[in-house]
Amino acid sequence: MDLDAVADELYGLRPEEFTAARNERVAAARSAGDRGLADAIGKLRRPSLSAWASNTLVRAERDQVEPLVGLGEALRQAHRDLDPGQLRDLVHQQRLLIGALTREAARLAADAGHPLGQDAQREVQDTLQAVLADEEAARQWASGRLTKPLTPTAAFPVTSGEAPPRRAEKPDRGKRPAPAEDKKKAAAAEQRRRREVAEARKAAEEADRERAARASEAEEAALRAGEVKEKVAELRDRVESLSEELKEAEANLAQARSDDRTVRDEVRAAERRVRDADRAAQKAARRVEELSDDG
Repeated sequence: MDLDAVADELYGLRPEEFTAARNERVAAARSAGDRGLADAIGKLRRPSLSAWASNTLVRAERDQVEPLVGLGEALRQAHRDLDPGQLRDLVHQQRLLIGALTREAARLAADAGHPLGQDAQREVQDTLQAVLADEEAARQWASGRLTKPLTPTAAFPVTSGEAPPRRAEKPDRGKRPAPAEDKKKAAAAEQRRRREVAEARKAAEEADRERAARASEAEEAALRAGEVKEKVAELRDRVESLSEELKEAEANLAQARSDDRTVRDEVRAAERRVRDADRAAQKAARRVEELSDDG
């Protein structure tokens, strides 16, 4: 048993099966004397519903992993190249692929008895968007071991599914240049847009940190609940064991008391026999004396 094998097994289970299975693997590692492995397994976190759905999608649709990862690489390169034509084509592919994969994840989850609500489906979609935006996010998703949904980076502007604006074309030399006032308005509008993007990006990052903090708290609470449940089971077993020992001790005590009464009766009977024998001996001695005096 090693950590990778255990992790692959656990993150392939349903959410409600995760904690009990993890605790069993922890106990098995401890029984085998591998404390380090037991501690590492104990740190594995139960996935949220949307993270489980994303993991299920990766495991069930393995042939779709590479196309999405490849699309993300192409999108990031197109953004670096500022190629609007290529971006429009790629964003169209993005909409189709993410829509199809989100619906497939919802179908798989429903078939497994866990239909996804709108929030969970949105988190699955966010995770897929994050895969397109970030290479590390793509690696995490492809592992099939997510514990919480991924969040698209604010620096990647295709998460809304819209293509970025075209690059401004070079002005026609035969046309008159735009008036200065139009240029000022355009510059002011661009400045406002940049400011709004920065503010939106900051708000998104703060919201992501808050969600991550709440998710971490929930995971810690779930871990503590699992540990408490394990402790309760241990104490229940101990109580049952002690109850059996108590019953046996009570039976032994009852037998000892019975033996004590029997011995006491035997002692009293022996003492009576001693007293009877003593009286008989005294009577015999007196008879001897009487006969001796008559002679």
